[in-house]
Amino acid sequence: MSLGQKITWDDSVLPFQLDASDIRGRVARLDGVLDGILKQHNYPPAVEALVAEMAVLTALIGQTIKLRWKLSLQVQSKGAVRMIATDYYGPTEDGEPARIRAYASYDADRITDAAPFEQLGEGYFAVLINQGEDMTPYQGITPIAGGSLSDCAEAYFAQSEQIPTRFELSFGLSTETEGPHWRAGGVMLQHMPKASPFVSDASGEGGVLTANDVVAGGDDGENWTRANILLDTVEELELIGPSIAPDMLLLRLFNEEAPRVYEAQPVRFGCTCSEERVRQSLSIYSAKDIQTMTTDEGRVTADCQFCGSHFDLDPASVGFEANA
Repeated sequence: MSLGQKITWDDSVLPFQLDASDIRGRVARLDGVLDGILKQHNYPPAVEALVAEMAVLTALIGQTIKLRWKLSLQVQSKGAVRMIATDYYGPTEDGEPARIRAYASYDADRITDAAPFEQLGEGYFAVLINQGEDMTPYQGITPIAGGSLSDCAEAYFAQSEQIPTRFELSFGLSTETEGPHWRAGGVMLQHMPKASPFVSDASGEGGVLTANDVVAGGDDGENWTRANILLDTVEELELIGPSIAPDMLLLRLFNEEAPRVYEAQPVRFGCTCSEERVRQSLSIYSAKDIQTMTTDEGRVTADCQFCGSHFDLDPASVGFEANA
């Protein structure tokens, strides 16, 4: 798949509102972010696709969190892909980029030729929001179901937030001349009802609520249905974005819905690991545990699962003397 050259709207999230429909949303385009996430690992293609999908969802959902907050998405599964974890760090100051990181844990001998989502088994999809020190983190969980990670995210918003939500994503491996790398993009829609509807039945797999279960009737329902029909007309390459800017895409899809765009949020690959953080994490272990982590050369080593950074420490720096 040829996905075009890197362009100015890559690695950004554009928030918008459809004034005629009481619907808000975001358009995300990721390029260098995915390169930073995936180049540190030698994931099988199915795992790369799952991580790419999670990264786009993280960018779309994370754009709404406040400065210095942290959003995390997690998948825990009994399947071949045991875990996928992403973090979105809100900008530290207005105008600064947000940062995203992600990694996956999997059993290589259990990966098959089946579709990426089928590499997951029974488990859950979780959304966690950390608002900073002295604040209790928020956590919402929904079962893995529906056929895609996007379906899981939609179910989370229906179950936990009672907000009708729709994701339309695309991702693929570019064949550009500078070397293959992943690109991804997507659109997120959310209907903002005047009041939470009363929900009596769940139509999703395993009794999970869906967006249609929580959308109100009347004008709200008609607006939601119309916006979804319009989004259904989007093409894969339009989502990934090599040839059409996000604002032009919104005009193409939702011209009659009076789209209004806001300032785009730049996103970058970024990891928070450091030698000091590694020392802090090792400080919870006993001297006996540290000794088992010490190499024959008398060093304690650790690797960051997100960015691949390698740390080589003196055992004394983590509170353990080699001759103790």
